Amino acid sequence: MLARMVTGTASLQNLSGPISIAQYANAHAQMGLAWFCFFLAVLSLSLCIMNLLPIPILDGGHLLYYLIEMIKGSPVSERMLEAGQYVGLLFLAGLMGLAFYNDILRLVG
Repeated sequence: MLARMVTGTASLQNLSGPISIAQYANAHAQMGLAWFCFFLAVLSLSLCIMNLLPIPILDGGHLLYYLIEMIKGSPVSERMLEAGQYVGLLFLAGLMGLAFYNDILRLVG
């Protein structure tokens, strides 16, 4: 879905943050324990997949650095590692900001 958002085939409004997650959790909890557990499982799986994205600050980024090290035969330089961490942090901060922005717009509008 993130790739679709970047290419423009999916709307950025599909991105939800913690406010929407809490609203969906409440709706599923009112439907019963089984629905709430299903929602928690889907949420957990989504977070797992997000964590494995090759963004340097996440676990997938560490795996990417290990893969580069395997191919290259030597570790990535400290400077490259730091630059990747900053880029990853900026990307995640932007993604979180967009998610909060979408949530607030849904509440207000």
